[in-house]
Amino acid sequence: MAKRGQTGHRWGQLASAVGPRVRLLRNALAARSIAALEEFDLPTGSLTVLSLIAANPGSNQTALAKAAGVNKSALVGIVDELEKHGLAARDRSASDRRRNNLTVTPEGEVMMKTMLSRVSTGEDKLAEALGARDHQKLLELLDRANEALEEP
Repeated sequence: MAKRGQTGHRWGQLASAVGPRVRLLRNALAARSIAALEEFDLPTGSLTVLSLIAANPGSNQTALAKAAGVNKSALVGIVDELEKHGLAARDRSASDRRRNNLTVTPEGEVMMKTMLSRVSTGEDKLAEALGARDHQKLLELLDRANEALEEP
């Protein structure tokens, strides 16, 4: 018998497929995140990009786009908005004048913490349902899955 998904529907030929389940999870978390961050008037993905910049100061835009799962032009638009709001700064690389290094401003650090607290309610529900050990395991499995599918 085919496994049933959260809606009670059978998965049929997709019973062992990861993609549809990941898409459902991603959509649910994204909808919660978008709703929680609506008041900040920043593009979708801004918190992800801001967090990645903070965790990887001086990173270039190409690497950040890949890590954030967005194309380069989308990243440029997000960074433009973050810079416009005084949350991030671009500085020319001393070693490669064609490259911008990105950093989070002090205002960006404060905003990021505020935004993270708003988004955490959706994430907390997931962590609570899974428990600490399974939540950590899910993160590890997702990282491994993403690494396995990275382009060479």
